[in-house]
Amino acid sequence: MRYSQYFIPTVKETPSDAEVISHQLMLRAGMIRKLAAGIYNYLPLGLRSIRKVEAIVREEMNRAGAIELLMPAVQPAELWKESGRWEFYGKELLRFHDRKDAEFCMGPTHEEVITDLVRKEIRSYRQMPINLYQIQGKFRDEIRPRFGLMRGREFIMKDAYSFDVNEAGADVSYAKMYKAYRRIFERCGLRFRAVEADTGSIGGTSSHEFMVLADSGEDAIVSCSACEYAANMEKAESRRAAAVEHADPRPLERVATPGKKSIEEVSDFLDVDPSKVVKTLVLLADNEPVVALLRGDFDLNEIKLKHVLGCNEIEMANDEVVQNVTGAPTGYAGPIGLKVRIVADLSVQGMHNFVVGANEADMHLKNVNLDRDFKVATFADIRNVVLGDPCPRCESGTLEIWRGIEVGHVFKLGTKYSEALKATFLDADGKEQVIYMGCYGIGVGRTVAACIEQNHDENGIIFPIPIAPFHCIVSVIGAKDEAVKEAAEKIYEELQQAGVEVLLDDRDERPGFKFKDADLIGIPLRIVVGAKALANGNVELKERRGGEVEILPVADAVEKVKKAVEEALKA
Repeated sequence: MRYSQYFIPTVKETPSDAEVISHQLMLRAGMIRKLAAGIYNYLPLGLRSIRKVEAIVREEMNRAGAIELLMPAVQPAELWKESGRWEFYGKELLRFHDRKDAEFCMGPTHEEVITDLVRKEIRSYRQMPINLYQIQGKFRDEIRPRFGLMRGREFIMKDAYSFDVNEAGADVSYAKMYKAYRRIFERCGLRFRAVEADTGSIGGTSSHEFMVLADSGEDAIVSCSACEYAANMEKAESRRAAAVEHADPRPLERVATPGKKSIEEVSDFLDVDPSKVVKTLVLLADNEPVVALLRGDFDLNEIKLKHVLGCNEIEMANDEVVQNVTGAPTGYAGPIGLKVRIVADLSVQGMHNFVVGANEADMHLKNVNLDRDFKVATFADIRNVVLGDPCPRCESGTLEIWRGIEVGHVFKLGTKYSEALKATFLDADGKEQVIYMGCYGIGVGRTVAACIEQNHDENGIIFPIPIAPFHCIVSVIGAKDEAVKEAAEKIYEELQQAGVEVLLDDRDERPGFKFKDADLIGIPLRIVVGAKALANGNVELKERRGGEVEILPVADAVEKVKKAVEEALKA
């Protein structure tokens, strides 16, 4: 492809509304352009990278035995009501009526549609296992679309769905997809971790997220320093803490704490460590008040608490609810005398003689003890883990925390959807059984954006060869010099014939201008053809990553590019 005839509208200035580096660089490199909030045009350069990811995904899905199909983006409300998700999914589900006033939605995912298809077509155990997948546009009406392709409303996704006769078969299908996902992200040239994760609105029994490691990642990833344990922050487990203070209870003491509400203010005022304070959090679980207790230096994990309570929605209570539950303003809540359900974190179980709010303005209590002063019906792991926590799976490791970007998610759905939509089959004995399902998603555009978050420098993008829009750029320095032009054309043709995807920068621009564009758009390899080096039969070869420059004979440069591309594309 010739640069002069291609469409790459690069810009020098960083757009003011682009917060993260991938958004900034994809706009500057002419890969995307915003149409509306969270909705983007994919320009040719960006689309090429997206198609590279799609090709890798297809190859690995097909290798794993999955079969491609394509489902409608528009879905009837009846299916979502049948599964029970029409109301539960929330406002991210874009709902509308057609001209006959029938209700529809734009598909954010396709569990209902694929289950409906399978229940109509699969009747016998002989037709399973089967795994069906598609690569298709999705729409989720995000409340705050941001970060370009990282959190858009319209996006490209690969979603796959497996169907098995029993749980053991579903586990085999899940393992195949897990392995396929590892190969996909390895082939994309990404550094990633597969972590245990919450199943969220998709549901099911368990799941893993595939997280690209990047300092700018929105999500916290937890891993063990000694074993293979890894999870996202929502799912990461903590151990029960041992008692850290003398067990003999001291006399309960009321102390005035005028204007001291936060853990930091109270612990400073009373000269105690935050770990000796128990914070009392009032929440609404499906609109019913509950109380969560945890050590003052820990943060509540609402996802864990939601699972403990078995509720659909949970949120912090407002000041009015806090006053009604505790009799005190926010900041002075304590567990003594409360008449609502109390769930305490495991860290509280080992504490003695601690500080809590007195359920009275400007007052706290010291030397509070479990059982003597109040009862807790439920102890559970409801906190976020912290750096250095002991690993929940091994004896020697401690937990480390990284930043990551979710690019893929695999779920064991079990019978959640097949039961709701009555997707059944006849087993070998002619008895009707419920199908076991799994689902598996990859954000295709998000994978490209995550790659840029992980691979860039001050000059622009540094694409790995497998998903770069072009493998090599040939920069012609002095396009009006016939010898230079002829040599560049020959190199361009030889690389094309060798299967290298090459962009010929034949523009009549200054060398510095061309080099800045080449660095910005992130082409992995660059051959510079100029009169001075060419006089000695040489060209300049530069690697985008690391910036290594070599002066080589033309044939050697071409051969080195070919080998580098071949090596990078080995499947």
